[in-house]
Amino acid sequence: MILNDKNGILFFQFPNLASFSEIKHGIFTRKCGYSNEPYKSLNVSFDVGDHPGIVEQNRNILCGCIKGKKFVYAKQRHETQIIVLAKHDKVCCNATFAGDAIITDILSKHLVIQVADCQSLLLYDPAQHVVANVHSGWRGSIKNIIGKTIKKMGKKFACRSENIIAGIGPSLGPCCAEFVNYKKEIPFNLWKYKDNDNLFDFWALSRDQLLDAGLLIKNIHSSNICTKCNTDLFFSFRGEGITGRFAAVIGLK
Repeated sequence: MILNDKNGILFFQFPNLASFSEIKHGIFTRKCGYSNEPYKSLNVSFDVGDHPGIVEQNRNILCGCIKGKKFVYAKQRHETQIIVLAKHDKVCCNATFAGDAIITDILSKHLVIQVADCQSLLLYDPAQHVVANVHSGWRGSIKNIIGKTIKKMGKKFACRSENIIAGIGPSLGPCCAEFVNYKKEIPFNLWKYKDNDNLFDFWALSRDQLLDAGLLIKNIHSSNICTKCNTDLFFSFRGEGITGRFAAVIGLK
């Protein structure tokens, strides 16, 4: 991952996505915002108990850093509903949508996923000029929202899987993803991602789901940064309980 500092605002970029000048993207840290504990400090979620006015100020920091005005925040549900914003569809792009993945071919439309242990996956098809942002917690992982999103990109925008570039963001790592009740929560066919201490490797699962969807291994980059192990940089629900959400952003210029 590439760490950037823009006027004191820290954000990471994936090296494979950073090579494309026609897109903007970033995984923002929790630093340099306005929120107080337990949301200190760059919390972008209205749904965790933080003061709405402060959250709005934090979101404006993203706008200034990315240099964009049109940001799309989904109401994330830990399901598999996919939001599609296409330039030829009659869609009110300023509306609030419920879903856990967003796809667009609209220029200057920045897609935001809010996370604190769940994965954000940034996708870009340079052939069709389409970007997507996916929220994949453990519930989304077992429902394969990743594969469903890539399938939707193909159906709606004629994207070919072998052209898609992917980045798996900072999230709960195999060192900390303990599921004591995994027999009730995780399907049997995914137990192969578990070690002897009931720790699951959802990074490996996401990589395999990307490969199963037809992506090339050379086009996949995983941050390999565990949020629970790095609460100085990122919010972690597992590590902190009540806390904020950091932003993962991608958009076409």
